[in-house]
Order: sequence, then structure tokens, then C-alpha cells
Amino acid sequence: MPSEVIVGILALIGTLVGTLGGIIVSSKLVNFRLEQLEKRVGEHNNFAMRIPALEEKIDERFDAYDRRLKILEEKQ
Repeated sequence: MPSEVIVGILALIGTLVGTLGGIIVSSKLVNFRLEQLEKRVGEHNNFAMRIPALEEKIDERFDAYDRRLKILEEKQ
């Protein structure tokens, strides 16, 4: 086989290995980033679920303060 063919085959093999290696590394990075984003979204969803409960507690406290204020105003 001529040396040019051997060099061409080696170049093809090197290109394929480099390309496949890049694809694998890139997909691992993308998967890692997706996992990190999923964790952040999970934390956000947990926070978003807690907000209505906090609002309800705040409303209850304001109602109690309103009642106390009315009682104090009536005494005067």
C-alpha cells in the first residue's frame, strides 16, 4: 500500500477519534449542566410552594392585629 493511503487512513482514524471524543465530552458537560439546572428548579419549586403558606400565615396575623386594634379603639 502506498504511504499516502496509510497517512490518509491514519488521518481519518484520528479525525474520527477526536470527533467522537469531543461529542462524548460535550454530552457529559450538557448532562451535568442539566442536572444542576434541575436541582435549581427543584429548589425554586419548593420555595414557590412555601410562599402561599407564608402568605396565609401573614394574613392570619394581620386579621388578629385588626381585631386587637378594633378592641382597643372601642375601649377609648
